[in-house]
Amino acid sequence: MTKNYKILAKFIKDMSSETPDAETYMYVKDNIGRYQLGIDINSRAIKSRLIEINTSIKFHDKEQNVKKSIFEFVHTSIVQIDENLKDKKILEKIVLVDVQKDIYENIEKTLINLLHNSGYPWFNNLFKIINLLLKNCLT
Repeated sequence: MTKNYKILAKFIKDMSSETPDAETYMYVKDNIGRYQLGIDINSRAIKSRLIEINTSIKFHDKEQNVKKSIFEFVHTSIVQIDENLKDKKILEKIVLVDVQKDIYENIEKTLINLLHNSGYPWFNNLFKIINLLLKNCLT
């Protein structure tokens, strides 16, 4: 089956890692296993046959803890849709499934690097879990 779209560009639109202080860092280091991964996908038409797809990733503690860190980023893809494509269901699948599969590796590397560069380099097992979570969410 041939693709009826082409990814013209992909980039990180926004990225943030927030750990307010050293005490919070130490607390998060011991409790990061409770953190949850959130994924939000939205899109908008840029012009005829061009779509901006924003995949937002947020790794955070959903509990009401005072000490917590937030790790988040927005991965943007600029996608050109085949001019013969008219079916909105197929377009929806392209945005929510096909492009997400294509950018998965970028998202995984970005999240791992964000955590690593935020002072959490020893989470090899956690990265395996995140990898499984991302694959399950994006497939």
